[in-house]
Amino acid sequence: MAGLVAAEHVGAVVAIAIVTAVLVAAARLRPGPWTTTAARVLAVVLVAAEVGWWIYLIASHANKAELLYALPFQLCDAAIFVSAFALWFRRQLLVEVTYFWGLAGTIQAIFTPDLPQHFPSFPFIQYYVAHGGVVAAALLLVVGLGQWPRRNAVLWIVPITIAYAAFVGLLNAITGADYLYLRAKPASATLLDLN
Repeated sequence: MAGLVAAEHVGAVVAIAIVTAVLVAAARLRPGPWTTTAARVLAVVLVAAEVGWWIYLIASHANKAELLYALPFQLCDAAIFVSAFALWFRRQLLVEVTYFWGLAGTIQAIFTPDLPQHFPSFPFIQYYVAHGGVVAAALLLVVGLGQWPRRNAVLWIVPITIAYAAFVGLLNAITGADYLYLRAKPASATLLDLN
Protein backbone atom coordinates (compact mmCIF):
# COMPACT_ATOMS: atom_id res chain seq x y z
CA MET A 1 0.00 0.00 0.00
CA ALA A 2 1.30 3.44 -0.91
CA GLY A 3 0.77 4.86 2.56
CA LEU A 4 -1.63 5.63 5.32
CA VAL A 5 -3.00 8.63 3.44
CA ALA A 6 -3.57 6.72 0.20
CA ALA A 7 -7.08 7.31 -1.08
CA GLU A 8 -7.93 3.61 -0.94
CA HIS A 9 -6.92 3.38 2.72
CA VAL A 10 -8.70 6.57 3.74
CA GLY A 11 -11.77 5.44 1.79
CA ALA A 12 -11.83 2.09 3.56
CA VAL A 13 -11.47 3.71 6.99
CA VAL A 14 -14.23 6.22 6.22
CA ALA A 15 -16.52 3.45 4.94
CA ILE A 16 -15.96 1.42 8.12
CA ALA A 17 -16.62 4.50 10.27
CA ILE A 18 -19.84 5.37 8.43
CA VAL A 19 -21.26 1.83 8.45
CA THR A 20 -20.37 1.40 12.12
CA ALA A 21 -21.82 4.78 13.12
CA VAL A 22 -25.08 4.14 11.26
CA LEU A 23 -25.43 0.67 12.76
CA VAL A 24 -24.70 1.85 16.31
CA ALA A 25 -26.94 4.92 16.02
CA ALA A 26 -29.81 2.87 14.59
CA ALA A 27 -29.50 0.33 17.42
CA ARG A 28 -29.54 3.10 20.02
CA LEU A 29 -32.33 5.16 18.48
CA ARG A 30 -34.59 2.35 17.26
CA PRO A 31 -33.94 -0.75 19.36
CA GLY A 32 -36.00 -3.79 18.54
CA PRO A 33 -35.93 -7.32 17.16
CA TRP A 34 -34.15 -6.16 14.02
CA THR A 35 -30.96 -5.74 16.07
CA THR A 36 -30.74 -9.49 16.63
CA THR A 37 -30.98 -10.07 12.89
CA ALA A 38 -28.42 -7.33 12.17
CA ALA A 39 -26.01 -8.73 14.76
CA ARG A 40 -26.32 -12.23 13.32
CA VAL A 41 -25.85 -10.99 9.76
CA LEU A 42 -22.65 -9.26 10.87
CA ALA A 43 -21.55 -12.50 12.58
CA VAL A 44 -22.07 -14.42 9.33
CA VAL A 45 -20.20 -11.74 7.35
CA LEU A 46 -17.25 -12.02 9.73
CA VAL A 47 -17.03 -15.81 9.50
CA ALA A 48 -17.58 -15.72 5.73
CA ALA A 49 -14.76 -13.20 5.34
CA GLU A 50 -12.36 -15.44 7.24
CA VAL A 51 -13.41 -18.63 5.47
CA GLY A 52 -13.32 -16.75 2.16
CA TRP A 53 -9.70 -15.87 2.87
CA TRP A 54 -8.79 -19.53 3.29
CA ILE A 55 -10.61 -20.44 0.06
CA TYR A 56 -8.82 -17.62 -1.74
CA LEU A 57 -5.43 -18.85 -0.57
CA ILE A 58 -6.13 -22.43 -1.64
CA ALA A 59 -7.54 -21.31 -5.00
CA SER A 60 -4.51 -19.10 -5.65
CA HIS A 61 -2.16 -22.00 -4.89
CA ALA A 62 -0.57 -20.42 -1.84
CA ASN A 63 2.53 -22.18 -0.60
CA LYS A 64 2.67 -24.13 2.65
CA ALA A 65 4.09 -21.22 4.67
CA GLU A 66 1.30 -18.89 3.50
CA LEU A 67 -1.36 -21.49 4.31
CA LEU A 68 0.16 -22.10 7.74
CA TYR A 69 0.26 -18.35 8.40
CA ALA A 70 -3.41 -18.06 7.41
CA LEU A 71 -4.63 -20.35 10.18
CA PRO A 72 -6.75 -18.28 12.59
CA PHE A 73 -4.23 -17.76 15.37
CA GLN A 74 -3.34 -14.09 14.90
CA LEU A 75 -5.19 -11.99 17.47
CA CYS A 76 -7.32 -10.33 14.80
CA ASP A 77 -8.32 -13.72 13.38
CA ALA A 78 -9.27 -14.98 16.82
CA ALA A 79 -11.17 -11.73 17.40
CA ILE A 80 -13.18 -12.39 14.24
CA PHE A 81 -14.51 -15.66 15.66
CA VAL A 82 -14.96 -14.30 19.19
CA SER A 83 -16.89 -11.35 17.73
CA ALA A 84 -19.09 -13.63 15.66
CA PHE A 85 -19.95 -15.71 18.73
CA ALA A 86 -20.54 -12.56 20.78
CA LEU A 87 -22.90 -11.17 18.13
CA TRP A 88 -24.78 -14.46 17.85
CA PHE A 89 -25.06 -15.46 21.52
CA ARG A 90 -24.57 -12.14 23.38
CA ARG A 91 -22.66 -13.74 26.26
CA GLN A 92 -21.10 -11.06 28.43
CA LEU A 93 -17.57 -12.47 28.50
CA LEU A 94 -17.54 -12.81 24.70
CA VAL A 95 -18.78 -9.23 24.38
CA GLU A 96 -16.01 -8.02 26.69
CA VAL A 97 -13.30 -9.91 24.79
CA THR A 98 -14.68 -8.50 21.53
CA TYR A 99 -14.70 -4.99 22.96
CA PHE A 100 -11.16 -5.02 24.33
CA TRP A 101 -9.53 -7.02 21.52
CA GLY A 102 -11.46 -5.09 18.88
CA LEU A 103 -10.78 -1.60 20.20
CA ALA A 104 -7.31 -2.19 21.59
CA GLY A 105 -5.99 -4.47 18.86
CA THR A 106 -7.98 -4.81 15.68
CA ILE A 107 -8.57 -1.09 15.26
CA GLN A 108 -4.80 -0.64 15.04
CA ALA A 109 -4.75 -2.98 12.05
CA ILE A 110 -7.33 -0.76 10.36
CA PHE A 111 -5.40 2.46 10.94
CA THR A 112 -1.94 1.03 10.17
CA PRO A 113 -2.44 -1.84 7.71
CA ASP A 114 0.43 -4.04 6.60
CA LEU A 115 -1.18 -4.88 3.28
CA PRO A 116 0.63 -5.05 -0.08
CA GLN A 117 -2.58 -5.54 -2.09
CA HIS A 118 -4.71 -2.69 -3.41
CA PHE A 119 -8.37 -1.99 -4.01
CA PRO A 120 -10.36 -3.71 -5.53
CA SER A 121 -8.44 -6.96 -4.93
CA PHE A 122 -10.06 -9.64 -2.80
CA PRO A 123 -7.31 -9.49 -0.12
CA PHE A 124 -7.83 -5.73 0.26
CA ILE A 125 -11.60 -6.01 0.59
CA GLN A 126 -11.43 -9.06 2.87
CA TYR A 127 -8.91 -7.33 5.13
CA TYR A 128 -11.06 -4.28 5.71
CA VAL A 129 -14.35 -6.20 5.96
CA ALA A 130 -12.92 -8.59 8.55
CA HIS A 131 -11.08 -6.00 10.63
CA GLY A 132 -13.81 -3.36 10.28
CA GLY A 133 -16.41 -5.99 11.17
CA VAL A 134 -14.70 -6.71 14.48
CA VAL A 135 -14.64 -3.03 15.42
CA ALA A 136 -18.26 -2.63 14.27
CA ALA A 137 -19.21 -5.66 16.38
CA ALA A 138 -17.50 -4.26 19.46
CA LEU A 139 -19.21 -0.88 19.15
CA LEU A 140 -22.60 -2.33 18.17
CA LEU A 141 -22.64 -4.68 21.15
CA VAL A 142 -21.44 -2.17 23.71
CA VAL A 143 -22.58 1.27 22.56
CA GLY A 144 -25.48 0.30 20.31
CA LEU A 145 -26.99 -2.52 22.33
CA GLY A 146 -25.83 -1.39 25.78
CA GLN A 147 -23.91 -4.50 26.78
CA TRP A 148 -21.25 -2.49 28.59
CA PRO A 149 -18.24 -4.32 30.04
CA ARG A 150 -18.55 -5.17 33.69
CA ARG A 151 -16.73 -2.94 36.15
CA ASN A 152 -13.74 -5.29 36.52
CA ALA A 153 -13.84 -6.78 33.02
CA VAL A 154 -10.22 -5.94 32.35
CA LEU A 155 -9.29 -8.30 35.22
CA TRP A 156 -10.73 -11.13 33.11
CA ILE A 157 -9.53 -9.94 29.73
CA VAL A 158 -5.85 -9.57 30.63
CA PRO A 159 -5.44 -13.20 31.83
CA ILE A 160 -7.47 -14.46 28.85
CA THR A 161 -5.20 -12.52 26.50
CA ILE A 162 -2.06 -13.76 28.27
CA ALA A 163 -3.35 -17.35 28.14
CA TYR A 164 -4.09 -16.96 24.45
CA ALA A 165 -0.60 -15.56 23.82
CA ALA A 166 0.94 -18.47 25.78
CA PHE A 167 -1.08 -20.96 23.71
CA VAL A 168 0.06 -19.24 20.50
CA GLY A 169 3.66 -19.17 21.76
CA LEU A 170 3.50 -22.93 22.31
CA LEU A 171 1.97 -23.37 18.87
CA ASN A 172 4.78 -21.27 17.40
CA ALA A 173 7.39 -23.41 19.17
CA ILE A 174 5.83 -26.62 17.85
CA THR A 175 5.17 -25.50 14.26
CA GLY A 176 7.89 -22.89 13.69
CA ALA A 177 5.19 -20.35 12.83
CA ASP A 178 5.17 -16.77 14.05
CA TYR A 179 1.60 -16.01 15.06
CA LEU A 180 1.14 -12.79 17.03
CA TYR A 181 4.59 -11.85 15.70
CA LEU A 182 6.12 -13.29 18.84
CA ARG A 183 9.36 -13.96 16.96
CA ALA A 184 9.68 -11.22 14.31
CA LYS A 185 7.28 -9.41 12.05
CA PRO A 186 7.81 -10.41 8.41
CA ALA A 187 8.17 -7.86 5.65
CA SER A 188 4.81 -7.25 3.98
CA ALA A 189 6.31 -7.48 0.50
CA THR A 190 7.02 -11.19 0.99
CA LEU A 191 3.95 -12.00 3.02
CA LEU A 192 0.93 -13.15 1.05
CA ASP A 193 2.01 -11.35 -2.09
CA LEU A 194 -0.25 -13.45 -4.29
CA ASN A 195 -0.33 -11.46 -7.51
